[in-house]
Amino acid sequence: MSTWSSARRAGQHRSGPICQVLRWSCAAVLTVLLVLDLAFPPPLPRQADTSTLVVAADGSPLRAFADAEGGWRYPASVEAISPLYLQALLGYEDRWFWRHPGINPVALLRAGGQLLRHGRIVSGGSTLTMQVARILEPHSRTPWGKARQMLRAMQLELHLTKREILALYLQRAPYGGTIEGVEAASWAYLGKSSARLSHAEAALLAVLPQAPSRLRPDRHPEAARQARDKVLQRMADLQHWRQDQIDDARIEPVVTRSLRPPLHAALLAQRLHAEHPRRARIQSTVDIDLQRTLEARVASYFSTLPDRTSAALLVVDNRTLQARAYVGTLAFGDRQRLGHVDMVQAWRSPGSTLKPFLYAMALDDGLIHSESLLVDAPQGFGGYRPGNFDAAFNGPVSAASALRLSLNVPAVDLLDRVGPARFAARLSHAGIDLRFPRGSSPNLSLILGGTGARLEDLVGAFAAFNRDGIAGRVRYTEDAALVERRLVSPGAAWITREILESNPRPGYGSGTFEVAGRPRVAWKTGTSFGFRDAWAIGSTRHYTVGVWVGRPDGTPLPGQYGAVTALPLMFEVVDSLPRQRGDSEALPPPASVSQADVCWPTGELAQGLPASVCQRRLSAWLLDGNVPPTFAEREARRWQPGRQRYQQDRDSGRRVSADCAQPHEVVDAEIARWPALLSPWLSAAARQASQLPPLAPDCRDDGRAAGAALHVDGLNDGATLAPAPNARHGVRLQLRALGSEQAIDWLLDGRRIGQTRGTQLFTAEFERPGRYTLTALAADGAWATVRFRVLASH
Repeated sequence: MSTWSSARRAGQHRSGPICQVLRWSCAAVLTVLLVLDLAFPPPLPRQADTSTLVVAADGSPLRAFADAEGGWRYPASVEAISPLYLQALLGYEDRWFWRHPGINPVALLRAGGQLLRHGRIVSGGSTLTMQVARILEPHSRTPWGKARQMLRAMQLELHLTKREILALYLQRAPYGGTIEGVEAASWAYLGKSSARLSHAEAALLAVLPQAPSRLRPDRHPEAARQARDKVLQRMADLQHWRQDQIDDARIEPVVTRSLRPPLHAALLAQRLHAEHPRRARIQSTVDIDLQRTLEARVASYFSTLPDRTSAALLVVDNRTLQARAYVGTLAFGDRQRLGHVDMVQAWRSPGSTLKPFLYAMALDDGLIHSESLLVDAPQGFGGYRPGNFDAAFNGPVSAASALRLSLNVPAVDLLDRVGPARFAARLSHAGIDLRFPRGSSPNLSLILGGTGARLEDLVGAFAAFNRDGIAGRVRYTEDAALVERRLVSPGAAWITREILESNPRPGYGSGTFEVAGRPRVAWKTGTSFGFRDAWAIGSTRHYTVGVWVGRPDGTPLPGQYGAVTALPLMFEVVDSLPRQRGDSEALPPPASVSQADVCWPTGELAQGLPASVCQRRLSAWLLDGNVPPTFAEREARRWQPGRQRYQQDRDSGRRVSADCAQPHEVVDAEIARWPALLSPWLSAAARQASQLPPLAPDCRDDGRAAGAALHVDGLNDGATLAPAPNARHGVRLQLRALGSEQAIDWLLDGRRIGQTRGTQLFTAEFERPGRYTLTALAADGAWATVRFRVLASH
């Protein structure tokens, strides 16, 4: 026992220094390795050095932006890759990936023995980690280079998890040319995501990095097939895949595709990339199938337009305000058509596309109902005298007809009453920012396009007619904030939509074509001054579509306007959108909307009105039960009610005043006055019915006729006139007085120069230059005056 203890103490005495040496040696080695690791850290990539990939809602690439070195490297993760690819990759390249420390000594010895035996490389000994090390830090094919690769591989295993190392390979494996990573290769060669690979496709992509140039399927499909089949055989030998799956995969051909980066919704992708420069993957709301279809349709539809012409199209989901299709230009990259300019967000004159918002606001303000009598006739608004697109006038029109026909004069009249500044402010609050020339402010011309607006803002606001009056900002990504603002009340939105939906499609008049199965569309067109912009915007229950056509440089495009150029495409797009039950049915009105009969010319409810007052009866939509009367005439010297009551002699029918020389048997009577400017469109009987009858001879003038509105048609107050060049006569004018059926005396500077009756034309010629005052004086005392200047002939 003592002998054994003595021997043990002697052994411990001898092993003590050895253990200390080993401990200090290990510490020294670890210290050296730590210093070397700090001095020569692994060349790990920066956090965001992949290509930026903008994808559609389903993940399909729209456009990729190369990395700083010009490579196409899409973001990829282990979870997002097809399990079939991971099985093929690990089964063929590195079966022991999850277990080895970065190098596989058995595989290295096997590869070295095969090299010595055959004099050539039969199988490689590199692990996936070693391949990642070589990708991150390329080296020479020398023993030192191989040793360095192994050291780097072990270093990577210390710094990263296995899944992180695998993710680096998935993103950076070479696939030929500038394509790196399995996701980029899958889209480039197969046209699909790497998450949806077949067995054959997974095997092909697993083997391509071994010799990416020699095995490129677009150039060497047979070599690529043979290499793929080797992977399939390996998977069969390892029994990772069933034999029937292997057999089916062998039959599948290697499809060749030209290597062309995805390019759909290119300008939207560019916009999102600029907004999110640090994101590697940006998911948009675009429907890829709809986007492809509409890009092809726009390119084909407008291919015959003149040079330098472009087009834009935007489709928005009304419920979410997400863009489903975005075409910012007719031909992306076409320098002649300025294909780099995104016309979805370009500032352009909106033409008449703002009119529906104006009529809806006027409904909310209680200024009109759907059938309010408006005046479409030449008239001035403080020196501004608008005309209609077709240079013709329609006379008496309802608010609904004026909107459907896009008449300019009624719209300017309505805006003057709503207020241009207030209208612009309401639009801005709802998301339509208007741009005016520097130093100017909102004015009456804005309703005819005298401002700047953007297609995306117009579409977001137009959707309000199918969103109970709530407009919003168009969203292009899933995480974009939902920004909504009330534009008009639900009732005003419903009435305006009903007016626009009842406007038949061009060429689809009543009884011509069957349209019952098509979705109801509330649509509006617009054309800017000089044919520079053609617009068409339409909204269905579920989608709002906006189309713009023009030249990005702002030059005119004669003969192209909204109804001819943009509207047909808009309807084609609407008809191609997904449909749902009820799209073709009218929605019931909200509780704030009712229907009632109203009368012209007063605009009042028809119930209980005599025929002398209710000369025309129309069915109108009312908001909150409001029945606003017809607007008072602008140029009347004093206000007069639309209905005038008076007394008349029972036998003669003449008007009786309060001061008559003889007694009269009188009866009560009433007339309804039409606006004087509408006289040319009224029948003689209608004009006569709206005039007070003449006074009885023995009655004193009560002054009521003198207050009637009289208007001189054919000459603007303050006009400056010049004779035609080389004319042998002076300035000739043809005038008429509107608002009276009595005899009209014409006075020039107080001197009588002629007489007409009612709306008869009066012709006058002015030879001498100078300033003149012309007065029309009716026999009943009504009068109107215009002042003008005649220039000398040259």
